[in-house]
Amino acid sequence: MSAHATIVPPRLRSGDTVRVIAPARSRAMIMEHDNTRWIDERFAAMGLTLTFGEHVDEDDQFRSSSIEHRVADLHAAFADPSVAGILTVIGGFNSNELLPYLDFDLIAAHPKVFCGYSDITALQNAILARTGLITYSGPHWSSWGMRDHFEPTGDWFRAAVTTEDPIAVEPSAAWTDDAWFADQDTRTPVPNAGWRSLRPGRASGRIVGGNLGTLNLLQGTPNMPSLDGALLFLEDDFESNTVGFARDLTSLLQQPGADGVAGLVIGRFQEASAVSWEALDEIVARQPALAGKPVLAGVDFGHTSPLLTFPVGGTADLAVGQDDGKAASLTITRH
Repeated sequence: MSAHATIVPPRLRSGDTVRVIAPARSRAMIMEHDNTRWIDERFAAMGLTLTFGEHVDEDDQFRSSSIEHRVADLHAAFADPSVAGILTVIGGFNSNELLPYLDFDLIAAHPKVFCGYSDITALQNAILARTGLITYSGPHWSSWGMRDHFEPTGDWFRAAVTTEDPIAVEPSAAWTDDAWFADQDTRTPVPNAGWRSLRPGRASGRIVGGNLGTLNLLQGTPNMPSLDGALLFLEDDFESNTVGFARDLTSLLQQPGADGVAGLVIGRFQEASAVSWEALDEIVARQPALAGKPVLAGVDFGHTSPLLTFPVGGTADLAVGQDDGKAASLTITRH
């Protein structure tokens, strides 16, 4: 996968300090709907102290801050020996602006838990490619402000970053796709029909992925991790649709090393994407790099809730039976 040996960051423990940084959008935008009560309560219950980067509240015309200040906060978080873990405020669209300025030697020399998702995919996969450090695709700092229907998001996070035990992933009982941050009272969970088996088979591999559109921004750069031997975990947000996802997946699977992909795990699509199971089956069928390889869809990661925490650069075992997602199993083995 990479010329770098895998680096597993130290586990988070009660008493640790977690630094919150904004490599994409500003905390000022999040605070327009103040849900910090539930964030603070949950981290206090874990025995974790939250501190914040110097520039998290800067708010320019892009609802972000300067590249210089975002890089400075990220470097400071990794370099500070009192910081055990790093959470991102939220995603956005511009994390990849930081890549030419990151000190990957500094990051590799101070391995620690780094968690976020969506636009943070660019940073996570670049860190994997350039250092071998495992990072975590999982809840942002802001995600913890969901008052109701939050679990098992927190359970999955704790399993990934506070233990070393294998994680046997199971489908959630229900899921939500709503603007919960603006309205905590009017929410309707949807019963989960479970996973969907698109192609049978078994595979083990090193996890690469996150948000598909963001991962594809790394193509042709030194920040793109190798796909050879990768078990891909891919999702996309409400701005995606059937043809957009098809084109982006095709682009990824035409990259060097893609013929060596071990399998594919697809996260749940938001309702606005209107991607049907039939369309997804056809999209997969058109990918020669996936021929004879297991493909599982409808897994609890992406832009719906609950949100699985999975290790970018860690390893997983995937087994997919014929036709029925109930015959599938997914186990994260190294995180």
